[in-house]
Amino acid sequence: MSGAVQAGLATTARKRRAPRDTLVALLVGLCLAAALGLVLGRPAPYLVNAVGQLAAFAILAVSLDLIWGYLGILSLGHGLFFAIGGYVCAMHLLAHGTSVTGQLPDFVQFMGWKGLPAYWAGLEHAPYALLLALGLAGLVAFLFGLVAFRSRVNGVYFSIISQALVYVAMLLMYRNDTGLGGNNGMTGFPLLFGWPMGSPGVVTGLAVATLLALAAVLAGTRFLVGSAIGRRTLACRDDETRLRTLGYATTRLKLQVWCLSAMIAALAGILYVPQVGIINPRVLAPDLSIEIAVWVAIGGMGRLGGAVIGAVLVNALKFWLSAAMPEAWPFILSGLVLVVVLVLPNGLLDLAGLRLRPTWARGTR
Repeated sequence: MSGAVQAGLATTARKRRAPRDTLVALLVGLCLAAALGLVLGRPAPYLVNAVGQLAAFAILAVSLDLIWGYLGILSLGHGLFFAIGGYVCAMHLLAHGTSVTGQLPDFVQFMGWKGLPAYWAGLEHAPYALLLALGLAGLVAFLFGLVAFRSRVNGVYFSIISQALVYVAMLLMYRNDTGLGGNNGMTGFPLLFGWPMGSPGVVTGLAVATLLALAAVLAGTRFLVGSAIGRRTLACRDDETRLRTLGYATTRLKLQVWCLSAMIAALAGILYVPQVGIINPRVLAPDLSIEIAVWVAIGGMGRLGGAVIGAVLVNALKFWLSAAMPEAWPFILSGLVLVVVLVLPNGLLDLAGLRLRPTWARGTR
């Protein structure tokens, strides 16, 4: 292939990536502007808290889009990695509170224990808790993915066993003797880095940190999918057999993307739990894992920005309608899914794409 032809293909590829790059850059800019606005504008705490929760859900949606939209693997068990991050974060908050106040958590007193379980040792230190949450999510993903990918489990079978995994974890978390709060979960977090939970400064700090994390995740994943690894990921999604025939280790590639996706989901859980003040086994219910897929499908999978838009739109509607008319929410969500599937099979981003796409790029897709 001549150099001129290669240069032409590279130019065409850059033009096709341009609208998506523009959307991601726009969303990163919005995250940074929103973080600055929360610091300078000092809006009502409930609004700040809602923004922080929406940003955490957006990170979770991006994590699923990375494995579903770019690798073609639909995981219905991403709630497990979200819960791992959330549970370890809750353990850190309670361990830190116990070390400062000397007051044992309620569920420990209920069980009649004299102290925290032995495996909580060291969790009062935030860096250790952060590494443990991300490392544990990555390890669980690695073990599960290694077995599944080496056995060539794909498609609907992968979706089913990933949901079975999260369901088993939910049943385990309902047991009181796990030392993780049983069916009531863990709540009553007293302090965050020594500051009282629920104070305006902590609420704003958590929301700002989540927005900055979302911006970093978007920029990082955009760089990844635009790199050589990203191109191999797309090739694996489109024709894994051919890629393997060409000599690429597709199992290792899938494991890398899968584990990274799981760790991003755990990061979302770490940021989400201190903002809602509770974690319990309901976060491991299959409902949440299915909802994540709905967010991505509505926004538009395989576009990163679509996952963010879907997560924010659906959850903002949920926050509003759950208070205004909670009985109508399931029907509205079902209707929204039907409209997107029948009219906009690539998600709501199809509508925005018509305006975001420059004139010279229209018709190239």
